[in-house]
Amino acid sequence: MKLIIAIVNSDDSRNLLDQLGRRGFSATVTSSAGGFLHVSNATIFCGVEDDDLPDALATIRENCTSRVQYVTPLPPVMEPGEMHIPTPVEKQVGGATIFVTDVAHFEKV
Repeated sequence: MKLIIAIVNSDDSRNLLDQLGRRGFSATVTSSAGGFLHVSNATIFCGVEDDDLPDALATIRENCTSRVQYVTPLPPVMEPGEMHIPTPVEKQVGGATIFVTDVAHFEKV
């Protein structure tokens, strides 16, 4: 058995959970944040049998595509009287960061 830990964009999480459920996979989601812009993410935990791993990973890849978004970064700390005009930055969002680990013991009570 394997444990998939997938960190995905919050915008992708609802559709991903729906598709995992339709394909017979159970999953748990927690909210998370991180990265350069502290963008809201979702961390999805999904236990799968070894034979089902390729199908689960394909589902994640299909539903978590990356895309370009323009964001305005936080202004720098400045001295009084200084002026900063924020410029939107092109940032790639979406996609998924996926970890797969072996499960030594699984028990559903």
